[in-house]
Amino acid sequence: MSESLQTAMPEQVKVGVIDVAAFKDMAALLQFIVPAEGPVFAGSAIAINPEKVLAASRNTQLREVIAAADIRYADGIGVVKAMRRRLGRHVARIPGCELWQGLMLRAARHQVPVFIIGARPEVLVQTRDKLLAEGTKLVGAVDGYFSDEAALIAQLQQAQPAIVSVAMGTPKQELLIQRLQKAHPACFYMGVGGTYDVYTGNVKRAPALWCKLNLEWAYRLVLQPSRIGRQLGLLRYLWWYWTGKV
Repeated sequence: MSESLQTAMPEQVKVGVIDVAAFKDMAALLQFIVPAEGPVFAGSAIAINPEKVLAASRNTQLREVIAAADIRYADGIGVVKAMRRRLGRHVARIPGCELWQGLMLRAARHQVPVFIIGARPEVLVQTRDKLLAEGTKLVGAVDGYFSDEAALIAQLQQAQPAIVSVAMGTPKQELLIQRLQKAHPACFYMGVGGTYDVYTGNVKRAPALWCKLNLEWAYRLVLQPSRIGRQLGLLRYLWWYWTGKV
């Protein structure tokens, strides 16, 4: 990491057991990852939401996976509110899917080589084709059903990307990223979960108004009532917030 990038990392705020970077907005984070001048940030990023805060408090392995990421950014509104209260100033919510799309556009503008991993084969093909149509310098694409990790690493080393995104869900994608980093460290890695599905329209994101009101969780619950168990778990986070534990 260059000295200029080290000084650009914003203040870290502890939310539960996780330290989260208080970026002013998504533009600041994109500038941090892909500076207008200079090399792409070599490291990894992970989105932090209340569910991960709760899970990390109970699961030591997940806590270690999250702590290993170089950038932990605030994806969930519950995390953002805790950070704003702690700092007494504005902290932006940065949805992971929007960050990834912004990163792809920035990579296309600066012709930064990109490698994408994960998702179903048909979704990966759609993602690849759309990225290429938007001018992304795509140097590799491997779906999430690969069976030979050594072959994937060899392909990565040959392609020499500066950005790699992995859509396999937490913590599987982060554990893979850690192994890939050992083989190809001069690169930015980002776990993106179901972002390719959203990007290609295979999964519908909440309407703009729901997003603006920070009610994406409610929209997903309406579409998938089976998520009720997970959502009820967030009542614990809400209690932590009101009692000042986060």
